[in-house]
Amino acid sequence: MAEKRASYYIEEGRFGSFVDAIIAKYRTVGPTAKRDKFDYATLESAEDLRLDFDVTILPPKKVFFPPVQQLLSFDGDEVASCIAPVPTVLLGVHFYDVKGIDIVDKLMTEPKCDGDYLAQRRETTIVASNIRNISEWAFWDTVGTEMKAEGMDAFLTKIDGGYVFDVYTDKGRDLVELGDFREAVFDETNAARQVNDSVMGKCEHRLHHSSEEIARVMRDEFDDVPIWKTLAEGCFSCGSCNLVCPTCFCFDVQDHWDLNQVDGDRTRYWDSCMACDFASTTLAGGGAENFRGERYERFRHRLMRKSTYLNSRVGGPACTGCGRCAGACTARIADPVKVINAVMEVER
Repeated sequence: MAEKRASYYIEEGRFGSFVDAIIAKYRTVGPTAKRDKFDYATLESAEDLRLDFDVTILPPKKVFFPPVQQLLSFDGDEVASCIAPVPTVLLGVHFYDVKGIDIVDKLMTEPKCDGDYLAQRRETTIVASNIRNISEWAFWDTVGTEMKAEGMDAFLTKIDGGYVFDVYTDKGRDLVELGDFREAVFDETNAARQVNDSVMGKCEHRLHHSSEEIARVMRDEFDDVPIWKTLAEGCFSCGSCNLVCPTCFCFDVQDHWDLNQVDGDRTRYWDSCMACDFASTTLAGGGAENFRGERYERFRHRLMRKSTYLNSRVGGPACTGCGRCAGACTARIADPVKVINAVMEVER
């Protein structure tokens, strides 16, 4: 993680008032209960916040890169931007999702900047939190371990009796003014360190090789069509694995015209490379040509993107180990651990 500037402590009994003070000043988004699952939603009170969550349905990138985002409206020759960033606190983000945000930040700024993404990203303060419960499909302690989470402004750790609040940026420091904090003492910061260290190694789902080994072997096995066809068998090409992924950033842009054919809007939507009609692979007028037309080709491409293709751009695998794809897959075949371990174990 990035080097912290200062550490503070707040008693558990005063934490709710701190959260309510944030909500009163900023749009505040945090993990909330959604039936038996969790999702990031706008908080109305501290009681809505569930820092004991294991994983959310959708990743927190949706705060700055919504599934559906109206970019602009037009009326004849007049065009107006629809991007209206709001000062926001994104509260309670696990470190693997901070890494996901770091990755998307890089992909949205290099080689060209996506101003529509960056507008809300710059207006958002990210407060990470320690992991209290581990989801069934999680493997964040065996993937991309060489990559450190850096995009948070502060980190919140629950210890006995209260919370340690580590500050990394000025935006994180500003939040301290909203709560009844004092400077943390050594015993408290040490307890927080132990809490965060203790969770590592506890994911039952595990990769068995380093990121470098996986990237090399996955490339070497690209042309092993039989294994990819076997692994992709049963895939519905529904795209669920892409749509819950914290590092997928593909989108489709559509113009919508009103009946008068004068005014309308331009909107972008999350898109999936697993879908048969993925916009980036269909050519020649409505899909007459598709250069990843076979199911196994799309399946292989997704795993290559996560384990190999983007490594040089983002500093490691474009997978955070959150396990959302495995949980969302109807056919139960999208699990990167299962796929990567199978490819790594092929006799050569």
